[in-house]
This record gives sequence, structure tokens and C-alpha cells, in this order.
Amino acid sequence: MSGLRKSGTTSTTGTSGATGTPGASAATAGPRGRWRGRAVAAAFLLPALVLLGALVVHPIGYSLYRSFFDRSGETFVGVDNFREIFADDTIRTALRNTAVWVVLAPTTATVLGLVFAVLTERVRWGTAFKLVVFMPMAISMLAAGIIFRLVYEADPDRGVANAVWVGVHDTFAESSAFPKARPGRDSPLVPAGGGAYVTKEPVRAGVPVLLPLVGVAPDALPDGTRPAVAPAAEPGKVTGTTWQDFTRGGGGRTNAVDPAESAYAGMRIEAVRDGKVVERTTARADGTFTLSAKADGAVLRLPAENFREPYAGVDWLGPVLVTPAVIGAYVWMWAGFSMVLIGAGLAAVPRELLEAARVDGAGEWQVFRRITVPLLAPVLAVVLVTLVINVMKIFDLVFVIAPGSVQDDANVLALQLYRTSFGTDADQGLGSAIAVLLLVLVVPVMLYNIRRIRREGRR
Repeated sequence: MSGLRKSGTTSTTGTSGATGTPGASAATAGPRGRWRGRAVAAAFLLPALVLLGALVVHPIGYSLYRSFFDRSGETFVGVDNFREIFADDTIRTALRNTAVWVVLAPTTATVLGLVFAVLTERVRWGTAFKLVVFMPMAISMLAAGIIFRLVYEADPDRGVANAVWVGVHDTFAESSAFPKARPGRDSPLVPAGGGAYVTKEPVRAGVPVLLPLVGVAPDALPDGTRPAVAPAAEPGKVTGTTWQDFTRGGGGRTNAVDPAESAYAGMRIEAVRDGKVVERTTARADGTFTLSAKADGAVLRLPAENFREPYAGVDWLGPVLVTPAVIGAYVWMWAGFSMVLIGAGLAAVPRELLEAARVDGAGEWQVFRRITVPLLAPVLAVVLVTLVINVMKIFDLVFVIAPGSVQDDANVLALQLYRTSFGTDADQGLGSAIAVLLLVLVVPVMLYNIRRIRREGRR
């Protein structure tokens, strides 16, 4: 019995000791393990935190600190730099243009991306189209700026935009071939107002009329221009010649047709009596023209359309259109980005919902407006917010595309920040204030984006 009790006691004691020791070691190892895990996590996070502090936190803090000092950085000026932001006309223009950018650029790029994504879903060459639209994203802002600086070139022979615009315009309103022609010395023609010229005296049938002009460069004359021919008299008709009364190299007689002088082929001529046009004609290739007896006693008029300046297109980079023109370059680059993101969201839209709506009699516009767009709302919000943040810091496109003479008109906050901080009259105190203002403007958009991401994560 005693032996049994002894062995039982021993067994119980041993068991209790065995079970107690691991528990104690686990309790001891728990805090150490947690501290070790935290140390490892801190070691991994430390480089990122150092970089974040050096590249983000410190610049933001120093910019905020510097914004309260003058340009030398030695005199504390309080909020004077922030007051100057709203008092300076150039900075106010930058603020206004930034607002225009925030409203127009992201909205236009998002809408175009949505349209492209929806329309290319049903075409066989949709992938190729998406590739072409997205390709500008592979180009840097600097390169895109150089490209569009050439696109918006004022000369139609160099600028693509004006070449197309002038071509369309001239299809419906032909330009004149003699834009700078004018009467010379002792000419029988005098100005008639509105850019037209008339003869000093009425013309008579059977008496040839000379209509000399000067001022058109020989190289600017129409192709196929021939030497002028003196008019021949015809009974009962008014005849004449219109030509360039100038001999290259000198010589020749004034108000007389010389063999080396060029005809004004295609010149429009009108016979006017009592303020009414009684007959019209056009000069032949050799400059001669003929009018019937109706022109007898009338004055001849060369209408202003003969001398209209050729249409030179639109001043894309002028003070009025420079901001929309630069926004157009931005949309060209970022519409592809919007299209790709929206296309990815569109691929996740349940097709059965769309087909059910069509079966119920909904048209394509109704399906798009009432089903596709609401289902794509989260994706559209991502694209729009991303582009708004991107637009806030737009700099290089404006800097490269806008000529120096209109940079004040195209100015935006990021460009003004650069010009103020590092320009010829650098004021880093004011530049820091502009940087703080940019941060304040971006923060609400970032907070909205964070809330949206958290909301999406809880679903």
C-alpha cells in the first residue's frame, strides 16, 4: 500500500512538474516573441520611414516653415506671403487657370475614356484602337509638349492644326491670289472703300481699259501665270487688261503693258452703274477681259475679294486659346489611361443585366445611362480623382507649349511655384507659400480618395 502510495505520489508529482515547466516557459517566451516580431517589423519599415521622412515629411514641414519668412529667409513676415498670393495678378491668373484645369481636363479625359471603352467593346478592331489611344501614355510630358508646340504652330505650312483648319476654311471660302495688290503711281484706279478699287472715269465701248496693280511678290502669283497681253479694241464691247505693272530687274513703262510683266489671271472685275453691278467677268490667263455693251458708261470695280488676305488659321497659342489648347494636349495623353481603367471595370459588369434590359425593351442609350454608368461609378470616381490630383501639379506641358509671351495667360499654380522660387526674381518665401496652398488644395481630394478606398474595403 505504502509502495503504491509512494509511486502514485511520485507519478503525480512528476506529472505536475512536467506540465508546469512548459507553461512557465511559454509565458516567459510570449513577450519576448512579441518584441522580437515588432523589432523585425520596425527593421523592415525603417528604410521606408526614413525615405518618407526625408522626401515627404521634411520638405512639407520646411516649406510650411519657410512660407512665413521673406525672400532672404531671415525676416519673419507671418502670413504676408499668403496675402500676396491673392493680391498678385499673375498668381490670381494661375489660380483661375488651375480651377479651369481641374474642371475641364479630368472631366473631358474621363468622358472620352468612357466613350472609347464602351464603343470599342463591339468592334473587331477595338484592341488596335485601344492601343493607338493608349500609346501617348508612353510619351513623356516634355516630348508631348514639343509635339503639340509644333501641332499648334501658327504657320499652316508647319502646324498640323492650322493646316487642317485652313484647308477646311478654304474649301468653303477660297482665298484671294492677290492679297497685297494695290494701285501704283498715276494709276487709273483709286480706292473705293472696303478694300475695293474703281476706275477714276467711266469706261467706253471700243476703248481698251488698263488696270495696272503692283505689290504682289512674283513667287506669290498663281501657278500657270502668263505674261500680260495688251488689250485689243472691240466695237460695242469694253475690253481691257489687268496685270502687275512691275518689271523684275527694273525697266519698263508705268501704266503700260510690257512683255516681261505678269498677268493677273482670275482677277474679278465688275461694271458698276448707279451703285448697281450691271455685269461681271474674270480676267483670262493673259490678263485680258471683255465686257458687253452693258458696261458702256459704267465704272469698273475690282472687288475687295480679290485682295482679301489669305486665311491664316487660328491663333491656338494666343492669349485667348492657349489654356484650352494645352488642355487638349493633356486630354490626348490621358484619355487612353481613362479608357484602360474604365474598360477593365466594364469587363466586370454582369452581361446578363445588360441583356435583360435590352430584352425588356431598353434602348442602347438607356442601357448605357441607367445600367452601365451606375455600375461603373466606383471606377469613374477612381479615374476622376486620380486625374484631379494629377492636374493639380501640371507643369511641363504648360511650360513647353505656351510661348514666353503668353505664359502669364496660360499660367498655373505649379508653373508659378517654379517661376517664383527659381526665376530671375526668386522669392522662396512666396514660392513656399504657393506650395503650401497647393498642398491645401490637394488634401481634400486625397481625404476623399482615402474614405472611398476604406468604404470599398468594407464591402
